[in-house]
Amino acid sequence: MDRVRTACIVVVALLTGMRASELMEMLVDACVSQDLEFGRTRYRLKTKLIKGQGLGGVWDEWVTVLQAHKAVQLAVELQDPEAPSPYAFGRFTLARRCESLRAWVNGPEGQRLGLAPIPDDPINTQITRRTLAMELAHRPGGLLAAKIHLKRVSVVTTEGYAARPGGARAEFLADVAAEEQVRNKDLTLAAFRDSQKGIMPTGSGARDLIEFFASVDEELQRMEASAPGIRPRDQEVLNLLSKRAKTLHLGIANYCWFIDPSKALCLILAGTPGADKPLAGMCDSVRCPQATHHLSHRPVWADSAENKKIFIGNIRRGQPTEKARLQADLDHDLRVLAEIDAASGTVA
Repeated sequence: MDRVRTACIVVVALLTGMRASELMEMLVDACVSQDLEFGRTRYRLKTKLIKGQGLGGVWDEWVTVLQAHKAVQLAVELQDPEAPSPYAFGRFTLARRCESLRAWVNGPEGQRLGLAPIPDDPINTQITRRTLAMELAHRPGGLLAAKIHLKRVSVVTTEGYAARPGGARAEFLADVAAEEQVRNKDLTLAAFRDSQKGIMPTGSGARDLIEFFASVDEELQRMEASAPGIRPRDQEVLNLLSKRAKTLHLGIANYCWFIDPSKALCLILAGTPGADKPLAGMCDSVRCPQATHHLSHRPVWADSAENKKIFIGNIRRGQPTEKARLQADLDHDLRVLAEIDAASGTVA
C-alpha cells in the first residue's frame, strides 16, 4: 500500500510540477473539477503555495489532467481508516520513498508481477519539476506557459527567470536550447525513417523535404556500397540530417522547416521577413512553403475537425455567417486530414 502511495506522489509531481511543500499541504478534498461545454471537463488540484509567500502560504489551484486527479483520489483511499489524515500525502521524503519502491519493483516481487525495472536514476521534486518545465518549454509559447504553470509569474516574472543576464533564466534558456537540438534531431530522424517506409509528409513544404530525404537516402546507399555488409548507424544518419534538423521548429499541428526567413509566411504577414525565428501564433501551415504535416499531427487535425462539427451543429439558423466561416475552417481541416491519410496509406 505504501508503495502505491509513493507511485501516486510521483505521478502528481510529474504531471503538475508541484514542489514538495505544495504536495505535502494538499488536503484530501484537493480535487476540483469543472464541467465545460460539449462534455469537456477541467481538472484542478487545490493546495497551498508556500515558496515566496507569507507565513502559512496561500491557497492556489493547479490546472492538470484526469490522471493526476485519480492519483490523488487513490492516495486518499489508501489511508489507514483507523487513523485518517486531513492531508492527501502528508510529510514525505520523495528520494527515500523512491529508493524503496525501486528496490521492490526491481526485486523478486516486482519481477514476479512482470513490472518493468525502474532505472537507477535519482529522483526528487526538483527533478520532476524541471522535467515538466522542459516539456512545456519545447512547445510554441511554452516558456511563458512553464513560468505560469509552475507559479513563477506574478506581476513581474519571479524566481530568477527574469534575472540578470547569466542568471537562472539564461541557464534555463540554454538548457531548453540544448534539449531542443536533441529533440529536433530525433524528430527529423523519425520523419526520415517514415519516408523510407512510404509514409510521406504533406503540405506546401513537403516536396522540398521529400527531395532532401531522397538525397540523404542516396548518400546512405553510396555509403553501403563502399562498405558492403555494413549498414550506416543512426548517428551517421543523424550527421546527414543535422543541418536540416537545426531549422526545425514545432508548430501546434505541423513542422516548420525555417530554412529561408524570406519565404516564411508568418514573417511576411507580420512584415518582418528578416526575423531569425518563425511566429508560431501566425502560422498558416497549409499555405506556408516551409511547413509540413506528418502522421503524428493527424490527431490534432482530427480533434479540430470534430470540435468544429460540434460547434456547427450548435449554431442557430440566424447565424449563417458564423456557420459559413466554421464550415470553411472544417473543410480546411478535412482537406489536411485527407492529404495525411493519402500520403501515409491510412484510412480515415
